[in-house]
Amino acid sequence: MTGRVQVKICGINDGATYDAACQAGTDYVGFVFYPPSPRAVTPEQAAMLAARAGTGRRPPNVGLLVDATDQEIAEILRSAPLSLLQLHGQESPERCAAIRERFGLPVMKALGIATEADLALMEAYAPCVDRFLLDAKPPRGASLPGGNATAFDWSLLSGRAIPRPWMLAGGLNPANVASAIRATGAEAVDVSSGIERARGVKDPVLITAFIAAAHAA
Repeated sequence: MTGRVQVKICGINDGATYDAACQAGTDYVGFVFYPPSPRAVTPEQAAMLAARAGTGRRPPNVGLLVDATDQEIAEILRSAPLSLLQLHGQESPERCAAIRERFGLPVMKALGIATEADLALMEAYAPCVDRFLLDAKPPRGASLPGGNATAFDWSLLSGRAIPRPWMLAGGLNPANVASAIRATGAEAVDVSSGIERARGVKDPVLITAFIAAAHAA
């Protein structure tokens, strides 16, 4: 692994969080367009946050979608300036390819990982997506596909060749992100619940600490 590890701060839903992430040097900002999530925003809210003045550089915006229809995606894109679509539902390889072609944006497919068998899914998806997000499989009974503060066995990724650029997610926080990077060789990491002081409420201090730890790893 060479160069600085990239960071995506996911689930940004207020101005203070957006400003803190930008000022600390996040590489991506993630907006959640999934109403059941406590981190969800509307396309209009995402547009207002992305346009905030005084934050210096504006990192690329990632839109988290869960089994969204073409109409829903089009409505989001009418307002929200997105650079990458994160598909975090049960989207098939064919659905990923169709979204990528129709909307002309790169696609990142989130895969829930618990066992070696889950990693085997990458082969089918690789031709259809631009990136992977390797996240912990949701615990039994979880209502959300991600952001559940759980990690998977990082040793599953040790020495493994991933067929697309990828991000590591699941249970990361300022205290363990450096260890996770060393264990997996991740060149990018994604965090949401690990930088919150309450469910859906980000903490600017934790955001800054997480980004510093990841960039230093």
